[in-house]
Amino acid sequence: MKQFPHLRLRTLLIPIFLVVSCLAAQAQNMDRWQSFDFSKSSLKPADVTSLELHQLKLLRGIVFGRHGRIFKDAEIRIYLQDQNWYKPNADFRNSMLNNTERRNLDVIRIAEASKHATVQPGDMRYWQTRPLTVRKLGTHSGAEWRVLRSEVEAIHGKRFGESWLQQYFEERYWYKASDNYGPKKLTTLEQKNLATIADAQKKSRKLALAPGDMELFENKLISERMLHGLSLNELRLLRNEIYARHGRQFQAPWLSQYFYAQEWYQPIETFKDEDVSGSDKQNVETIVAYENKIHDNLGRQPVTRSLLEGLFVEDAAKMRNEIYARRGKVFTKEPWFQTYFESFAWYKANPEFADAQLTPLEKRNIAAITAYERRAVSAMSVIEG
Repeated sequence: MKQFPHLRLRTLLIPIFLVVSCLAAQAQNMDRWQSFDFSKSSLKPADVTSLELHQLKLLRGIVFGRHGRIFKDAEIRIYLQDQNWYKPNADFRNSMLNNTERRNLDVIRIAEASKHATVQPGDMRYWQTRPLTVRKLGTHSGAEWRVLRSEVEAIHGKRFGESWLQQYFEERYWYKASDNYGPKKLTTLEQKNLATIADAQKKSRKLALAPGDMELFENKLISERMLHGLSLNELRLLRNEIYARHGRQFQAPWLSQYFYAQEWYQPIETFKDEDVSGSDKQNVETIVAYENKIHDNLGRQPVTRSLLEGLFVEDAAKMRNEIYARRGKVFTKEPWFQTYFESFAWYKANPEFADAQLTPLEKRNIAAITAYERRAVSAMSVIEG
């Protein structure tokens, strides 16, 4: 069939016209919020239900932007930079928000969470009264899974021993640390949601087991193969979980905090490590042997991609610094690492340590891990708000 040039041009222009019209309408829709005083006027859920997901994100940006917050999110940052009223403020703090603004942000964030196809970090307050499913959780990076689990507890004010994680929640406008947090603060639904998150994470990483699973192996033996894919941090938690389920009390602050946050944990003052026997003892030995293999290989064998794959940047940093720690490096500028490595029996501080003491293989492994860290997912990559 013969096509006339003007008809072909018209056919091409129609989609372009629709896209431009749509963008103009969306921009106009956002313009109406420029004059809205979020510090004095309260939003209702009905006010934002018609907004699309990206518009809700920009609306959240406006509330923060009135105080000059600088966003990492490119879409919000570029949008704010185009506004005449926006004055970037590197000293922005959540304390600048008043209660009305916080309530408005709650309305916006709940609306955002309800429109997400799969659950995202920052959504768990919406899911506080709704049951999660593995399918709804989707797939996430290691850091995002960690944040999702922790967010359930952070809602109730839990403090976190990992500095990056504590910093992340301190940057959330809704977070209020509590000295009275305990696992009993969580509702039955929240506890079920935590279990669902743990199950989804295991499936996404193709793990045979993970911290929290040792209840299933009280009378069963685990194999080295079942440990593949776990980070060194997770292996240590898994090993100590066996003792914790018998009531062991822990000297390392981060381990103590972790297990006190578990509902099943009941410390027993009279517990001794020798009380662990049978399959539990054998499982500890299996985990220790696998841990030692990984630890020893850091100075004996080249670090492989498979060993690093799946670790997020914080875990990789621990592995890299362990190479230094095994030589006795004192982490004066990184107190968290110093506390972490002092909790290992093998760590012997050597104030005279210098990088020249590292072997060529150790230096190559440090370089390999450093390269991985540059592309690894960090907790700071999760959604802002």
